[in-house]
Amino acid sequence: MSSQNAKTNWAQFIPLATVFFFWGFVAASNDILIPVFKEAFNLSQFESQLVSFAFYIAYTVGSLILIGISAIMKTDLINKIGYKNSLALGLGISALGTLLFYPAANNGSFTLMLSGLFIVALGFSLQQTVANPLAIALGPIKTGSQRLTLAGGINNFGTTIGPLIVSFAIFGTATSGDTTLDIQSVKIPYLILGAAFLVVAILLKFSALPDKPALIEAEEKQGGRSGSALAYPQLVLGMIAIFVYVGVEVSTASNLPEYMKENLGFSTKDIAPYISLYWASMMIGRWTGAVEAFTDNISLQKVLRFIAPYLAFGIFLLVNAIAKHDLAPFYVYGVIILVLILADMASKGNPARMLLIFSGVGILALLVGMFTKGMVSVYAFTSVGLFCSTLWPCIFTLAVSGLGKNTSQGSSFLIMMIMGGAIISPLQGWIAGSIGIQYSYVVGILCFAYLAFYALKASSILKAQGIDFDQKVAGGH
Repeated sequence: MSSQNAKTNWAQFIPLATVFFFWGFVAASNDILIPVFKEAFNLSQFESQLVSFAFYIAYTVGSLILIGISAIMKTDLINKIGYKNSLALGLGISALGTLLFYPAANNGSFTLMLSGLFIVALGFSLQQTVANPLAIALGPIKTGSQRLTLAGGINNFGTTIGPLIVSFAIFGTATSGDTTLDIQSVKIPYLILGAAFLVVAILLKFSALPDKPALIEAEEKQGGRSGSALAYPQLVLGMIAIFVYVGVEVSTASNLPEYMKENLGFSTKDIAPYISLYWASMMIGRWTGAVEAFTDNISLQKVLRFIAPYLAFGIFLLVNAIAKHDLAPFYVYGVIILVLILADMASKGNPARMLLIFSGVGILALLVGMFTKGMVSVYAFTSVGLFCSTLWPCIFTLAVSGLGKNTSQGSSFLIMMIMGGAIISPLQGWIAGSIGIQYSYVVGILCFAYLAFYALKASSILKAQGIDFDQKVAGGH
């Protein structure tokens, strides 16, 4: 076992985690832009949703550009320029996108606003392609998914505080009814965000992050298949898994407001805290799943498994207390979090086992939501956030394990499949028109069913390649 990979390299991991925060901060802040742009630019509901479309389609476009450039160069671009340089380049691209908000605000141009968001996310696409496998590689492979889960928890911290900060910075004068002033006020916070991108890019450039992770270098020396990453079945099946995972994560939340209004008679203003709870559930679950990345001490892990989720839950309560929401309906959720803790303990840190268990509990949560009424159904649907929380790192770890020199290419293919969020959510909405919004959640059940299949299949494929996550190994074999 390589000594440098015996434990998580925190000196390298901590600066890397800052980019995960940015992704969550900006993505969640888009939800603030949509209704304001709709009113300020007199948009239809469909046109306002172009904010999300422009942002998420950039991930697919960015992945295709990266794959195309690598094909033309006949070498993997990220391996050529290095992981650290790729991160800095991605941050630079995102910073360029924020600059467009200045002329967009001055000219009142919705098209320029969308272009700015598209370029910001284009940079994020490159960052995600590099940062996800890098987080896995900064330590032993056994805790790779836990490191990616921890990074995801930092991402969700961004989703929790981002909307509050951006709303205060940009839309503090929204009650005045002066939409011109609101659009003008977009400039400063996004220029500040662009400056932050550049500062972090410089810090990462001079940080201890490796140009190529030692774990990936070791796998390259061990050989493996040449050619495309698509030659690896764990990756191909993992691409479908990422597609359906992002789909069920996004569609569960995006269809919840309509369910609560249609079936429970909630008003729009009263739904916001429950949507907040759904995304906070992602943070709760990821903080829980990241425990093993901190310590090998079994006794301490048991304690942290109870402290971490309730600490994250406390942040959710604090944020909503600041927003002056009634907290009384949410205290019962503390009991539901116990189910998450038990599921996490049963997984024993194995990403395949965790994916199988959490997918199974996710199916159970959706079934409860579909066949109960009142607040029980709401909490059941909301708890899907808990059980989606660790699936991305589990899938990503299984899909890129053993790829060696094809790791960055495989990562790019996986990032491309984020488009599942733009397809499955409208699909559920279309099905809801035929069978009702509550029963339309059968779409999520089908997504979880595939994820359970992938957990079993990927585990079998990787064991055949000599990769067993129940063994404490530092390399990929």
